[in-house]
Amino acid sequence: MEQSRGSSSRLRFLLAVLLFELVSAAAAITRDDFPEGFVFGAGSSAYQVEGAWAEDGKKPSIWDTYTHQGYAFDHATADVAADQYHKYKAYVRLMHEMGLDAYRFSISWSRLIPDGRGAVNPKGLEYYNNLIDELLKYGIQPHTTIYHFDLPQALQDEYNGLLSPRIIEDFTAFADVCFRSFGDRVKHWTTVNEPNIEPLGGYDVGYLPPRRCSSPFGFPGITCAEGNSTTEPYIVAHHLLLAHASMVSLYRRKYQAVQGGRIGITLLAWWYEPATTKPDDVAAAERVNDFTLGWFLHPLVYGDYPPVMKRNAGSKLPALTAEESARVCGSFDFVGVNQYGAIYVADDPSQLKHELRDYSADEATKYVTQPFESSRHQPFQEFKQRGLGLGNHDAPWALRKLLEHLQTKYANPPVVIYENGAGHEPDPSGGLLYDDEFRSRFLQVYIEAALQSIRNGSDVRGYFVWSFMDVFEYIFAYQFQFGLIGVDYSTEERTRYARNSARWYAGFLHGSELRTVAPDGSRASS
Repeated sequence: MEQSRGSSSRLRFLLAVLLFELVSAAAAITRDDFPEGFVFGAGSSAYQVEGAWAEDGKKPSIWDTYTHQGYAFDHATADVAADQYHKYKAYVRLMHEMGLDAYRFSISWSRLIPDGRGAVNPKGLEYYNNLIDELLKYGIQPHTTIYHFDLPQALQDEYNGLLSPRIIEDFTAFADVCFRSFGDRVKHWTTVNEPNIEPLGGYDVGYLPPRRCSSPFGFPGITCAEGNSTTEPYIVAHHLLLAHASMVSLYRRKYQAVQGGRIGITLLAWWYEPATTKPDDVAAAERVNDFTLGWFLHPLVYGDYPPVMKRNAGSKLPALTAEESARVCGSFDFVGVNQYGAIYVADDPSQLKHELRDYSADEATKYVTQPFESSRHQPFQEFKQRGLGLGNHDAPWALRKLLEHLQTKYANPPVVIYENGAGHEPDPSGGLLYDDEFRSRFLQVYIEAALQSIRNGSDVRGYFVWSFMDVFEYIFAYQFQFGLIGVDYSTEERTRYARNSARWYAGFLHGSELRTVAPDGSRASS
């Protein structure tokens, strides 16, 4: 009897040890668990970090005009920003110390070709050559975005920029300069960043440049001097899609075989989740995912816009000709996604009853939560009202669902997660934030989610933190920061400092293990 009890006790002990070892092994993740060639990096964009807005031959972009007219949050500008133009060597050294495989940055069109077309600016060319060479000196891959919202003001003035089909030819000529000048060293190109959001901010609600909208659809408190919210977002997106396809066609025809690079497009990729399990809400979430992701992915994979968009938007949605469809379909080597979490939506068919509808009404959906809200009672629309917190809570399941969606609906394209990160509001007293455990936790659970998706068959090739350093945020200016590296914007020198999340990411990149994160944000013991 006693012997039986002893054997049973030893068996339970051995099972407990085995279970502990299995759980520990499952919880321990290092970068070596990712496929060979998987890239870890961080990113920024030209207007948001470079500064030097009117130096060395650079001319204004539509963002320079917009901020100088006082429209940005807090009337801020990016005239200096993080001053990467002058301090790129210091930033690259920090990237090297952190252990980044890659840095994602963009080319300022109005720095490289100040008038939008024609003469190339030698100083702009020199700057990007220097930045690329500095990255390569430290073994850091340059991942280069050709267009990240900062359209030359000259093209906006000449023919209304993205509203005109003339933009396609100028985009292609700009890309040609980039490929010819940098393609011997840049092997990862993105044509356009978030073409599924720029048409809405600038041409539907009118909150962002070039501030075009029409009543009653403008952002609350905004009166646009001109625009048509019902049609222009679809026209602008159509031109961006065709410009993307033209740039890819040029690259494949003229450069890719010799230079050996890859080229894709990057989309804003919130995951839209039904607010309830009601079939109508489930259908509404599917519809919004089609309107946001499918707006570009459906023509890229299948050669035409999503059926639900064609049905709801009708003749407002431009048609792709047979020739355009053939050029667009398959015009990518990878898809970049910028993923920050989930948004809950509910069905709202009443919107389709309105004769006059913008893009949002065509979605026929009610947003139950909003991007970057800190609770269901503090929506994005109120971010200008002081005292309301901003935040993006981690929802790694949203990334997993997004990647599964791409896998099943869009033929499992190669994916690079080009933006993922957690923001914070600055200390009102002006103190510097070093302790950002919330950000480390956010990044950890998303990195784990990316690995889980890879193990479930998703073809994910890279993960980039947004952002490497604090930047001028397009919506929040300097009042919501994402940087691993903090920038003290109160100093003329733009003093830089490493936050705890930078040290955490560096540890992971140098081989440290990730451990399961407890609900309170602490790590489970190993």
